[in-house]
Amino acid sequence: MPEPAPEPVRRVPGDVLVHLRRARDHIDRHFADELDLDELAAIARLSKFHFLRSFASVYGPTPLAYLGERRVERAQDLLRTTNLTVTEVCHAVGYSSLGSFSSRFREIVGETPSAFQARYAVSGAPRIPGCWVFMTGLVEKRADPGTGADGIPTTF
Repeated sequence: MPEPAPEPVRRVPGDVLVHLRRARDHIDRHFADELDLDELAAIARLSKFHFLRSFASVYGPTPLAYLGERRVERAQDLLRTTNLTVTEVCHAVGYSSLGSFSSRFREIVGETPSAFQARYAVSGAPRIPGCWVFMTGLVEKRADPGTGADGIPTTF
């Protein structure tokens, strides 16, 4: 029996690709922030629905699914290398609900964040103290309104 023909690859014009990359780079840099489809479409300078279709066509997942994958990637790094609790990691990567974080983590990784962390704790490698992680900026901190990224007030 012959194999089914592969689905054709959908392409977008080069000028649209530049805009999609801008939005994807924004997601990569600001994954811990609250991002929504309207904001990402505005960054890409495309209509919301055209942006959604084009992003999924080029990168596979939708923009918000990509954001979730990026957050889980960063959570894996923190769970492997630091002594932060699962709740601290959850908030550090941009989730406000531990249940949502745990569900998404399990969906992507195949195990709970606690089980993932426990598996790496067995190795006996020294872990980075959480206070140092936050102090040195290894975890992105949200700036308060009216302050710059360095915490210095921008309004007087």
